[in-house]
Amino acid sequence: MPCPSEIQVAFILSSFVTFFLGLLILLIFRLIWRTIKKWQNIKGTGILLELLLTKSIGNRHLESLHFQGIFRNHIEMLLSAQTFVGQVLVILVFVLSIGSLIIYFINSSDPVGSCSSYEDKTIPIDLTFNVFFSFYFGLRFVAADDKIKFWLEMNSIVDIFTVPPTFISYYLKSNWLGLRFLRALRLLELPQILQILRAIRTSNAVKFSKLLSIVLSTWFTAAGFIHLVENSGDPWLKGRNSQNISYFESIYLVMATTSTVGFGDVVAKTSLGRTFIMFFTLGSLVLFANYVPEMVELFANKRKYTSAYEVVKGKKFIVVCGNITVDSVTAFLRNFLRHKAGEINIEIVFLGEVPPSLELETIFKCNMAYTTFVSGSALKWDDLRRVAVESAEACLIIANPLCSDLQAEDTSNIMRVLSIKNYCPNTRIIIQILQSHNKVFLPKIPSWSWSTGDNIICFAELKLGFIAQGCLVPGMCTFLTSLFVEQNKKVFPKQPWQKYFFNGLKNKILTQRLSDDFAGMSFPDVSRLCFVKLGLMLIAIEHKSTFHGYCSLLLNPPVQVKLRKNTLGFFIAESAKEVIRAFFYCASCHNDIFTPELIGKCSCKTKVHRHFPGTTVMVKKNTVREFSDSTVHDCMIWGQQKMISNVTLTTRTFLYEAEQDSDHLDSSGMFHWCRATALDSVILKRMDKSKHEFRDHVVACVFGDATSTLIGLRNFVMPLRASSYTRMELKDIVFIGSLDYLKREWIFLRNFPRIFILPGSALFPQDLHAANIEECSMCAVLSSSSKASSNPALVDTENIMATLNIGSLRISCSDQSPEESRRDSAYRFSGTSKYRRIPMLTELKNPSNIHYIEQLSGLDETFSGTSLHLSTSFSTGTVFSGSFLDSLLATAFYNYHVLELLQMLVTGGISSQMEQHFDRSVCGMTNHGTSLTSERMRCKLGILSLNETILSDIKPRQTFGQLFCGSIDNFGILCLGLYRMIDEEENKPEQNRFVITRPSNTFKLLPSDLVFCAIPFSTSCYKLDTTSPSPYETINIVRTSEKPTNTNHFSTINPVSQTTQPLTTSVHYLEPKTISISDSKQTVLTQSRKLPSQTYLGETETTRENGKEKMKESTEENAPASSKPN
Repeated sequence: MPCPSEIQVAFILSSFVTFFLGLLILLIFRLIWRTIKKWQNIKGTGILLELLLTKSIGNRHLESLHFQGIFRNHIEMLLSAQTFVGQVLVILVFVLSIGSLIIYFINSSDPVGSCSSYEDKTIPIDLTFNVFFSFYFGLRFVAADDKIKFWLEMNSIVDIFTVPPTFISYYLKSNWLGLRFLRALRLLELPQILQILRAIRTSNAVKFSKLLSIVLSTWFTAAGFIHLVENSGDPWLKGRNSQNISYFESIYLVMATTSTVGFGDVVAKTSLGRTFIMFFTLGSLVLFANYVPEMVELFANKRKYTSAYEVVKGKKFIVVCGNITVDSVTAFLRNFLRHKAGEINIEIVFLGEVPPSLELETIFKCNMAYTTFVSGSALKWDDLRRVAVESAEACLIIANPLCSDLQAEDTSNIMRVLSIKNYCPNTRIIIQILQSHNKVFLPKIPSWSWSTGDNIICFAELKLGFIAQGCLVPGMCTFLTSLFVEQNKKVFPKQPWQKYFFNGLKNKILTQRLSDDFAGMSFPDVSRLCFVKLGLMLIAIEHKSTFHGYCSLLLNPPVQVKLRKNTLGFFIAESAKEVIRAFFYCASCHNDIFTPELIGKCSCKTKVHRHFPGTTVMVKKNTVREFSDSTVHDCMIWGQQKMISNVTLTTRTFLYEAEQDSDHLDSSGMFHWCRATALDSVILKRMDKSKHEFRDHVVACVFGDATSTLIGLRNFVMPLRASSYTRMELKDIVFIGSLDYLKREWIFLRNFPRIFILPGSALFPQDLHAANIEECSMCAVLSSSSKASSNPALVDTENIMATLNIGSLRISCSDQSPEESRRDSAYRFSGTSKYRRIPMLTELKNPSNIHYIEQLSGLDETFSGTSLHLSTSFSTGTVFSGSFLDSLLATAFYNYHVLELLQMLVTGGISSQMEQHFDRSVCGMTNHGTSLTSERMRCKLGILSLNETILSDIKPRQTFGQLFCGSIDNFGILCLGLYRMIDEEENKPEQNRFVITRPSNTFKLLPSDLVFCAIPFSTSCYKLDTTSPSPYETINIVRTSEKPTNTNHFSTINPVSQTTQPLTTSVHYLEPKTISISDSKQTVLTQSRKLPSQTYLGETETTRENGKEKMKESTEENAPASSKPN
């Protein structure tokens, strides 16, 4: 029936009168309350009121306030949905609001100008809903602190303009639509309801629900207003311009307006409708331009990156998580995909915690054949299940070495390992760790297993190990780095020396199973054969102990170690196609072939059943990673042989003229050790320079303060204190830096000998001179822990400035002693030089900063581009960057043996088999001792001169091939590369050398060349007639005794000094951590110094005196050394 205008006005006025009257009452009450408060501040009034309240109604008022406070707290708990009843109440209000909105949709089918009779069944239902809304409104009003603010809230306005008209309809027995469309604003509470029901849990889902609720409530409310004014017309025209429009058509008009399309088939005709459309269009631009595209993006990304990875049977894949950024992904893909270029059958699934950026998406699209991105976290099992980590070949965790908090980065990655291992204990894990002391937590995980291929790549350990090797052997840091750097950029060398250096960058460390025809041969013989006949440089093998069963890597083992079948060899070569020759080699079929390229698989029947192992096949570890004191005596370097009863052999071991009475080594025998040194005793003072005149020492410049993260200087010191060097060969180490920082590092350094601390800074020349930097053999500038910086170029600021400061120092060669002058001329300077620079090795975190210090090279000819590994500073061994360590993640996955060899080379001999042993204490020191020769007698890296060492005895030595064969045949020394002057003929005031990695067999040598070598422990490299051996050249070498002619003395030599006899004789320990040499040995050593000796490492011979007396074989194998007869 038609609805009179009076009834419509009654419905409208009921809402407006309720709103404004309630607001007026609240304002009056607030004004009265403030007036009372103001009166209380007037003198006397406050006292009078206080007396009245205290005497008359004080007690009742306090009880009332207490009751109101309790009631109000309960209401607040109820409305906040913190209890079950409160959650039910909030959900019920939302559901009833949606029900009331549905009733409005049903009633909107009738004309707006009509009033529905009270016989309509929806009216009592809607009345019941509004009664509940009134009750809920009252609860909210009581709980509100600010009543006026509550009255102006959106939910309060919705209730005020929708509830009173319902009671008017009950009184008038008729109903009108009116402003009931405002109930659509209740849809804004949809996200809260969904979270209470736990229907949404992720941040993206919550954000999507909020955007959706805003869009829907805006559309429904705007459509309700258009529907009302268009059907009612303008009030001042008494509805003459009204039009009959349905609610659906109103929604259609609103959506067309929001999208700025405006078809024109449905338009607003009233003035109120058009005015509303004008303002709504402005708001809809923001709504449609921002909210709708964001909703589409969230919905699309949810389906794009949150779907589960589909495992295809027979297709291998790995999971990569951690630091997933543009730089880390680019570096990883560059190094991972190159290992099996052309035949990649492994897919990479990246598990990132945030959606990829546009640049990162582009990288994934360019490599879409090999990569898949899944959004999630390795800390959540649901995400691990989506990437099927239990079916993956391995899970690789990438760290961010440039982060500001190294400890937090390591901790988060360790938690990822723990989460993955808890989800699937058998998953292979390869993780990057930034700080070495955090490595100890990983083996403690119950499911961590070295045997299944779990591995750790410690940046601090490897980075500082590289720098330490560069301090021991100039240029060795660049030599080792070049074996792991992948250089794909085309370079056009301008100078001959650049060509030699660039050719050396092509060589890499590769592994290959050796032919069974090498079984039974010694390593020197096999290495020589591979070099001459196969064109390969074999540097190490994997040797399995006969007694203890575990495998270890041996660098240049002596002749006593015989190769077994299926031995794994380590080569320096350019490609896997070259090293495969070592597997195909057949002594019978290839005997007459002298061209390495022609050696291939033969048809020999003896090799038909041999298994073909690829050089880059992904392998899993099968070695036993256990280490105990009982296994320390295993012959890792020399091997153990049976004692021949009837044939007495003597080992030609070199004895040292300056050997101390006792060597102090740690419990593993790997490092020199001393009692804990007090910090005050090693602190140097600038004014006391005359008391500490250092010579041929190592200066390390450290930057940090009391709050800086520790970089782990122990990893720098341990290679410098390796037991493969004698006590004479150890160099003093002087740290220059903040005393507050070095105090924190000292707890890890106090058990290493000959370490000193000079408080100061490398930025001040006075501190450098106080450390006697003029006489140092190397000055290392170490990077501090990363600091937050917006510009990556600023992370190396201190290192660059210190390098410029040290590089500006000039030392006059005329002030040097003859001994020092000889050292410099052999190392880097020409004979007519008047000044020299201090040898220096600088660490850069950001490789692109190389151009800041490139000018210090003193050369104009540089490679094109700014790549660090193509710079002159890198080629000369004066700069290092650990950026290439990212490639080791892929290396460890494909071939973990290469990573083990690298760790052994740069850390002073530590292998993964000793990880658990070193974890027992801070510095790897326990209360147990070990034999002097159990771990000590291993090869060491060194550098030798062609003219001033025993290499001068090799004839001919015109080419590198002749030098290689002569040195390994005569001395057991393995030549690896050259350190050559850049310009031999031009005598510049400051001459530099550059690194040549693995020269060819026919490479011509120059008299001034220095040779990188793997030198056996007991091999002396100076001839006896050398009166004053160069301090620099004796970095890794010791003096040689004369050839023994009297064998009477050797009959009583303690087996500790023998290198090939079984090491079963126990050692008498004077102190718990001290490995002593007995008095009898001291007597023998003293006597043996007078014995001429020209024997070389690895040879054995039967010695007699005048053909009558043989060397006696000791029968007291288990007796202490001190109990031996003299």
